[in-house]
Amino acid sequence: MPLFLAVSAVLGILVGSFYTSHFSGNRLSIINSGSNRLTNMLHFIDDQYVDEVNMDSLVDLAIPKILAELDPHSVYLTAKEMQLANDELKSSFSGVGIEFNIRQDTLHVQNVISNGPAERAGIIAGDKIVTVNGDKFTGKKLTNEEAMRRLKGPKDTKVVLGIERYGHKKPLTFTVTRGEIPQKSIGATFMLDETTGYVHIKSFAEQTWPELLVALASLSQQGFDNLVIDLRDNSGGYLQSAVQVANEFLPKKKLIVYTQGRKSPRQEYRSDGHGSYQNIPLVVLINEGSASAAEILAGALQDNDRATVIGRRSFGKGLVQQPIEFSDGSMLRLTIARYYTPSGRCIQKPYTKGDERDYAADVMNRFQHGEFFSEDSIKHTGPKYHTGLGRVVYGGGGITPDIFVAEDTLNITSYYSQAAASGLIFQFAFDYTDNNRPRLRKIASLGELVKLLKRENIVEKFASYAEQHGLKRRNLMIQRSHRLLERYIVCRIVYNIMGEQALGEYLSTDDPVILETKRIFSEGKAFPKKTAESKKQVARYKQQKIAHGTGHSSLTSIDALA
Repeated sequence: MPLFLAVSAVLGILVGSFYTSHFSGNRLSIINSGSNRLTNMLHFIDDQYVDEVNMDSLVDLAIPKILAELDPHSVYLTAKEMQLANDELKSSFSGVGIEFNIRQDTLHVQNVISNGPAERAGIIAGDKIVTVNGDKFTGKKLTNEEAMRRLKGPKDTKVVLGIERYGHKKPLTFTVTRGEIPQKSIGATFMLDETTGYVHIKSFAEQTWPELLVALASLSQQGFDNLVIDLRDNSGGYLQSAVQVANEFLPKKKLIVYTQGRKSPRQEYRSDGHGSYQNIPLVVLINEGSASAAEILAGALQDNDRATVIGRRSFGKGLVQQPIEFSDGSMLRLTIARYYTPSGRCIQKPYTKGDERDYAADVMNRFQHGEFFSEDSIKHTGPKYHTGLGRVVYGGGGITPDIFVAEDTLNITSYYSQAAASGLIFQFAFDYTDNNRPRLRKIASLGELVKLLKRENIVEKFASYAEQHGLKRRNLMIQRSHRLLERYIVCRIVYNIMGEQALGEYLSTDDPVILETKRIFSEGKAFPKKTAESKKQVARYKQQKIAHGTGHSSLTSIDALA
């Protein structure tokens, strides 16, 4: 009997297998829905497809198409893309310490990080890197990504660079020991006038808040009474960094931002009252390039009537992404919540699922509809909200400034647009700097450099250069756009010779937004309004020593990118 049962069981299995294979045509039976279907499909392709398939590449192509059906900010990053994205928000990376650009298939050193590995090895701005570790480093295949891959590397490792230098007939060789290169999220910091400090926040990275404290301490030593925070073209970064910065300027228990989603309960971020600059008159500058964490800061200060916001309407990104890492180093940034300003508005602009083109073209559409030139052209799609003082603010499409300043396009001509879009201004400025670097370096001050460039009629030099490189000369257009051309060319040369700080100071001299900011301060219209008590507190700021602690313990941490 046991033998009979065993034989019967084996025969049953064989018969069942035969009929299953015969009638199914060797098809995979997919009986589950949703994610199981996708998993089984990929497994079946890997197992049965007629040709060899690179499954990793197939998945990398498929995931973005799925995420595109959700929202514009849920994205998938490969391991390589993830590394680049992380480097942008870290306070440092390991490399040689240069800023570069690639022109005519050659890497040109634009700037050398002060006291960095490259400077210590003897590399200077204007050098051309032509070999790396003895291998050719020029040609059409040379890209920014390839350059960073070859020049970055683990700390204390060595890289041998072959350099062509102006005035030297033969290439020079330098051995550079890679080291930690600081990456600043705070740009230019200086005094606009005797009483007004200026800080440019380029992004919200790991060390933005400590960097800001250092910048404010420097301005305190120079006696600032008013402060400008420039968030123009700041595309965002870490939500927590924006919260920390807002905390410096808000009284205790003020709501900064809250997040909420279908599976994410409401989470609030409030000030703890430890900020050192709670009463100083404050202006925040924004434009269409200000997004995400920059909008969190601008919205928090506007809704709490703590700062006057000046400029143009911001980008309108109000979605919070949760990073989800995979074992191969790739990452999914999935939208899990929306963030809301203290008044309750979500500033995420409208989007159509699966149509990234319309979303990406929104800023251009706003430009074409005249929004950059007239406050009356701003179209609000969201409901009205109110600040603490009852002022009307709008949701559903970025932060609208309290004071609108139009884009200066009066003297833009097609010649200027072509010159800017073609990159010829950038190329000319670099070539001019390269050919005149020794004498330009001897100039002691920003003012002297600007006067020299104007005396040399830098616009005329550019027009001749551009004509030689294919841009037809248009004398009437050049005359009309002379001020814009001169400003653009000079600012690039100033940056090449003197760096970011000098560039910020030069641009501030005739920036319409800065000029409007100065007017607001001079008339005492910036929030908070100047009172006898606030003046006393400002005076106390100048006398006290600002202690830089380890952080505000009451601020909640969040593992998210905004």
